[in-house]
Amino acid sequence: MTSAPSGQPSPAARVHWRRPLIAYVIVVLSLASLGYVAYLDHTVRNQFEGNRWAWPSQVYARPLELFPGAPLSSAQFVEELQLLGYRRSSQSERGERLSGSYMRHGEEFQVVTRPFTFGDGKEPSIPVRVRFERNRLVNMQHLDSGAPLELVRLDPVLIGKIYPSHNEDRVFVRLNEVPPALIQALLAVEDRKFYDHHGIDPYAIMRALWADVRAGEMVQGGSTLTQQLVKNFFLTSERTLSRKLKEAIMAWLLEMHYDKKEILEAYCNEIYLGQFGKHAIHGFGRASWFYFRRPLSDLKLPEIALLVGLVRGPSYYDPRRQPKRATARRNQVLDILVKQAGITEKEAKTAQALSLGVPAKASSGGLSFSPAFIDLVRRQLQRDYSEQDLNSTGLQIFTTLDPLIQNQTVNALSERIAKLERQQRLPRDSLEGAAIITSSDNGEVLAIAGGRDADFAGFNRALDAKRSIGSLVKPAVYLTALMNPKQYTLATLLDDSPFTLKNPGGGVWTPNNYDKAFHGNVPLKTALAHSYNIPTVRLGMDVGVGRVLHTMARLGVVERYRPYPSVLLGAVAMDPFQVTQMYQTFASGGFHTPLRAIREVLSVEGKRLRHYDVSVRQAVEPAPVFLLNRAMQDVMRYGTGASLYSRIPGEWAVAGKTGTTDDLRDSWFAGFTGDRLAVVWLGRDDNRPTGLSGSTGALQAWGDIMLRIGAQPLRLKPPPGIEWAWTDPATGLRTSEGCYGAVNLPYMHGSSPVRMGVCQSSPIIEEGFDAVETVIDSVVEKTLNILEGIFQ
Repeated sequence: MTSAPSGQPSPAARVHWRRPLIAYVIVVLSLASLGYVAYLDHTVRNQFEGNRWAWPSQVYARPLELFPGAPLSSAQFVEELQLLGYRRSSQSERGERLSGSYMRHGEEFQVVTRPFTFGDGKEPSIPVRVRFERNRLVNMQHLDSGAPLELVRLDPVLIGKIYPSHNEDRVFVRLNEVPPALIQALLAVEDRKFYDHHGIDPYAIMRALWADVRAGEMVQGGSTLTQQLVKNFFLTSERTLSRKLKEAIMAWLLEMHYDKKEILEAYCNEIYLGQFGKHAIHGFGRASWFYFRRPLSDLKLPEIALLVGLVRGPSYYDPRRQPKRATARRNQVLDILVKQAGITEKEAKTAQALSLGVPAKASSGGLSFSPAFIDLVRRQLQRDYSEQDLNSTGLQIFTTLDPLIQNQTVNALSERIAKLERQQRLPRDSLEGAAIITSSDNGEVLAIAGGRDADFAGFNRALDAKRSIGSLVKPAVYLTALMNPKQYTLATLLDDSPFTLKNPGGGVWTPNNYDKAFHGNVPLKTALAHSYNIPTVRLGMDVGVGRVLHTMARLGVVERYRPYPSVLLGAVAMDPFQVTQMYQTFASGGFHTPLRAIREVLSVEGKRLRHYDVSVRQAVEPAPVFLLNRAMQDVMRYGTGASLYSRIPGEWAVAGKTGTTDDLRDSWFAGFTGDRLAVVWLGRDDNRPTGLSGSTGALQAWGDIMLRIGAQPLRLKPPPGIEWAWTDPATGLRTSEGCYGAVNLPYMHGSSPVRMGVCQSSPIIEEGFDAVETVIDSVVEKTLNILEGIFQ
């Protein structure tokens, strides 16, 4: 027996020393592994519980309500259906009724509405027949029973979103809202043993590993749906063995804590399916809108097959950039479904023969021309919701925007600006503008254009362009005077002669009229109609600049200005939104209604969180506002707005006011009809002259917009306390109806003129009497001559 060399441990000693070390290493590795698994388990449960995703808020337009007598043309109805993504069915599809589809026969439509959850409950899908005549909906019936329908509400158009910071875009769908055909296709193509494994399919992994070993790199997946969910939800797309091991452990842990339905629902909302600019398209719910502009429930077999095929590689099989690849992949999925999911060979062949049906232009999930309105919505929501609530909790925001009016507004404004720019020979793209349309009854904002390029989401001129408003301030001056009926009426004569004011700090101010002329004594209503500066300044100084500013505050102007005389001619800066708020009070007869863009807010689950009611308070007595509005109708009849009546129906009886600033830098018009108020501003961002007055610029754009959207006549109803009197405008005295120049004017009770003026006959009438008298004399003379001849 040989002994170990001197100084070295014997073999037995070495074995004795190594065994504890190996055991120690095994224990440490086991504890580390258990700790790592425990860490992954904590990660899985912590991130998968509660709110799993940051959901973008969905912003909807007003829902279109259909009822007999609704002022709606068939062309407008089709436009609404197209914005909603409704599919036009052919005659051959008559027996197949899908929600979100329609058929048209002339002026008659057969529509199957989509179900939709509003704040007041769920609106079911309804098959309905509607008929139009002369731009009105005249008849509406249930398509099956023929029973007349009084009201049908379409689902609202999605006009935009408020995104989370990481720009992931998804539309949440519950598992029971996913078409069964999609679930069957997904499992057949991606994970046939989904309901049998525990997160990992060992056979699929071994098959993938063997392929990877032969290729010398990661070339094949083998991942289950659960592993794909883990990769998308928790991990990166890094292709390494360590990441693959981590993915397998987390998939097993996920299956330990959650059932298959919950995992499958999460997968359907998480899977990455495309890219739209900086926004990542996640989930089948959003992908359905992105690729087909329809909700997931409306998709048919070939469309479902394409979405499932995109799971393997959304960029590689992008149907817009790579239609041949996408078609081949879709057809491959359909072949798999014949073998695995029970569809027939005939169904597959029919589906494979169809085009992809993907519009060339990607859908942003909303209108592309509403960033200015979305900006307003966001600002108004920030009063009640934090930024995190807005961009991560999936709020459903129902707004007041009318997409038909919005579309016409931005198009009309852009076209008129381009035309004026050419006429004035301005540098290209230098002329800008903004427009706001509201309901004159309740202050709901129907449309906003923040600039000539409605797609641009930058500077919002409708809300942020503070410019001098010029003569738009004058109605506030005249209203202040009319609130004192003992001193001022529509017939009060104002002095339009040269006028100079001394400034407190030295120097003088001499206002001039736009036409550089003086007109002597003019009635108050005429001074407003022709926008004379001198009588306006005299009137404002008489009533007090401070009182005029107080009136402006009552009308809804929130800015505070110093009481300088120049205020009386509009030397105050306002944005179009503030101007609209001021004129909203005129349009509503003296009642202040805050302009609102939001009707209600729902949670992502459809629970009503907040309803925004109309808020109304009386700001000014109705009687003086009625007198002012009558005077503003005269602005349009024979004053600075008269040119508009060569283009619009006279029955509209528009009330409004033009505004022009020094050197023709800003062109304004604010006017209202029986149902709409619109404010238009035109100018340049560098504040250089445009060569446009309110009449030659903004007024024309206002007319373009209103002719496109239509309007109801403005029929001013006299409030209590109004009396009428025939008045001679030249003297302000009472007269009789038949007197020359007499006008029947409204007055606040007790303020009508008492003194009678001299009644003068019209020169035209006198000439007419003379002519008749001459004819009679001639006839009599001829008759006498004839009789004389007979008797002779």
